[in-house]
Amino acid sequence: MRILFVIFEFLLESLSLKTCEFLTSTGTPCVERSKVKKKSSKENKQEVLAPSEQTSTMKRLFGFEKEDISSWHRLVCLLSRPTDPASLGIFRFLFGMLMALDITQERGLSHLDYKYLDGAPVCRFPLFNFLKPLPMDWMFFVYFVMFLGAVGIMLGCFYRLACLMFISTYWYVFFLDKTTWNNHSYLYGLIGFQLSLMDANRYWSLDGIRNPRKRNAHVPLWNYTMLRTQIFIVYFIAGVKKLDADWVEGYSMKYLAHHWLFDPFKLILPVELINLMVVHGGGLILDLTAGYLLFFDATRPVAAFFVSYFHCMNSQLFSIGMFSYTMLATSPLFCYPDWPRRFFGRFPEFLQPILPFVSPAPIPSSSCVYPKPPSGSGEQQEEAHAAPKPTTLSFKHKFRAIFTILYIMEQFFLPYSHFLTAFTINVNTDSEPKQTSAQTFGRGKRFSHVEYVFTQSRRWKDHGDMLKQYATCLSENLPRFNISEPEIYFDIWVSINDRFQQRIFDPRVDLVKADWSPFRPNSWLMPLLVDLSPWRTKFEEIEGSLDNQTEVVFIADFPGLYLENFVSEDLGNTSVQVLEGLVNVEIVDEKKNYSLQPGEKMQIPAGAYHKVYTVSEGPSCYMYIYVNTTEAELQRNFTKLSELQEKVRNGTETEPLPPELQPLVTGLDDQDSDHSVIDPVVRLFLKRQKRMQEVKKRREASMVERFQRFASKKYYSIRRGFLMTAIALRNLAVGLPPLEQLTREVAYANMKEPETDQDERLKDEVGHGEL
Repeated sequence: MRILFVIFEFLLESLSLKTCEFLTSTGTPCVERSKVKKKSSKENKQEVLAPSEQTSTMKRLFGFEKEDISSWHRLVCLLSRPTDPASLGIFRFLFGMLMALDITQERGLSHLDYKYLDGAPVCRFPLFNFLKPLPMDWMFFVYFVMFLGAVGIMLGCFYRLACLMFISTYWYVFFLDKTTWNNHSYLYGLIGFQLSLMDANRYWSLDGIRNPRKRNAHVPLWNYTMLRTQIFIVYFIAGVKKLDADWVEGYSMKYLAHHWLFDPFKLILPVELINLMVVHGGGLILDLTAGYLLFFDATRPVAAFFVSYFHCMNSQLFSIGMFSYTMLATSPLFCYPDWPRRFFGRFPEFLQPILPFVSPAPIPSSSCVYPKPPSGSGEQQEEAHAAPKPTTLSFKHKFRAIFTILYIMEQFFLPYSHFLTAFTINVNTDSEPKQTSAQTFGRGKRFSHVEYVFTQSRRWKDHGDMLKQYATCLSENLPRFNISEPEIYFDIWVSINDRFQQRIFDPRVDLVKADWSPFRPNSWLMPLLVDLSPWRTKFEEIEGSLDNQTEVVFIADFPGLYLENFVSEDLGNTSVQVLEGLVNVEIVDEKKNYSLQPGEKMQIPAGAYHKVYTVSEGPSCYMYIYVNTTEAELQRNFTKLSELQEKVRNGTETEPLPPELQPLVTGLDDQDSDHSVIDPVVRLFLKRQKRMQEVKKRREASMVERFQRFASKKYYSIRRGFLMTAIALRNLAVGLPPLEQLTREVAYANMKEPETDQDERLKDEVGHGEL
């Protein structure tokens, strides 16, 4: 309770930061408050009010005077101004800890042996084609070095070496596989690079214990400036990207509003408005304003609340690893640099030995520039005597200032540098997530089956550069299967943000021989049909007019191309209707062609191939309307079985059940009854009931049970990563053991909780995804 009271008291004090002397988002040290003894309320009031009378508005808002940026000399002095290292030290600790956790999770240490298994015929997608993965045991060693680097950053132990260990291995793994790229993965590498240049080991670090000159020493202001600007760019550029029409109109994250996290909003708003106003509108406003609001004292508490709420929601909505927690750790960087001293200073004294120290004041550092103290008498002379000796600008101060400015300019430029490699972009330059499907038509409904060979990822199918790499890799592997000089064509369809399904690559081009360069146009990349975007409003009207069993898929195709399709026999009622343009429909078996104009439709026979040719001068637009008659019949049978089961349980069924229906009585009680059922419909019905019962149990689980399940899953994942690393390091040190021993060791590392094994079996069952 005492600790909770301390935290609450500190938060209350933070709410009054707008009355402080000046804004330290620029890094002005405020350590004097931690040294001053407690005074009477009258004295405190006078001390707080004094700055507003003595300090200019510019300094109160931005932390520096206009004269501080009026010349190069003064700007360098400003960026080298001595600043409290406390906030930077806490961020270093949190970042290192989160990166150590990230290595075992999103970086993939727990399943590294599956990804880099020696001898596996797998196509890789590095940034540079000359980059190759090391043998599997050496890849575990790379990850081990990266983990040690992250721990070293966290503890501030051999700090420069730890940063070098982390960023060198991190960027190697990052460049090795483009299919795992995310914006936040790129951000981790940037922050790691920045920390390697900073004096972040001056507070709460083992290096400070080893070297008293580093312990609690000032850091230059540019340390904070660079990090704060980087985080500002993350928010602001994300907001600018959200000004895209798809986001503003509510299409980019259309189905996110159905998540349970938005249930409180459903009490006052319909789902459509939650999607438009909360998900898209709220996300746009927050990203555009978060950096500014965190900057100023008056708005920082409000910004911290909404930013924290935003990142906590994202941690549940998306599988983005440690990104949400890393962004939460960056928010205190915008507070006063001495906030850890004031915060931890309110904890009980018996906890002080294990907490970051709150005193004494920071000591001078050669990295900073100290001004000449003002001349005077009395107290001013005493302060001048105690102040650090004035320093003059050196080359290193100027170089660091130049580097800081150039780095910030480069970070603002990079998000808009697509014109340099504009020809690598397929259909859209927006960095926001898209709802995409390839070789499938409409929300997971497939007309054809696609096999992915020699690859562990499917992200390559949406990127021209990776598609070229994949085609090259296939041409090198297929000769092993007696396929010499193969020609490889891709017919990939995507629907971006509820638009028409369309091709993004020319299916007539052999990508083995196709030219590729990121610096010149590539003719086989197809453009996004943005002119057809207004049709999305009509899609909603058409879908709303159909019954629950009828599905629709909207297709757009380019002139001179055709779509060859096979209609499964399960789709007993399939038709095609033209919305725009002209098409010819060829029924392959019948060898007949039918011309269709806008508004016309025709029935497509099931169990046969057909081709839809686009014969108009512009793109054609049409839609498939179909009913899965097999699924509809199955659902009717399920309904009958459910009603019969309910009658048997409540005693209203008077007729005895036939033998094939007897398992309906004990199906949920007997764990093996669904495996011994002869009737396939009854067996599938019982399996479906078991899955629904398991899903219901999970959804109704208490917070304690959910945490236990989460902790257990993470424990076994991290456990496997460390055990497999230990095995790999042993192999490198003393060689491979006998095969029987190695098998036992891997089996021990693969050990999982029984409930986890059951979950995986359920996921493998047909129909589990529909729940």
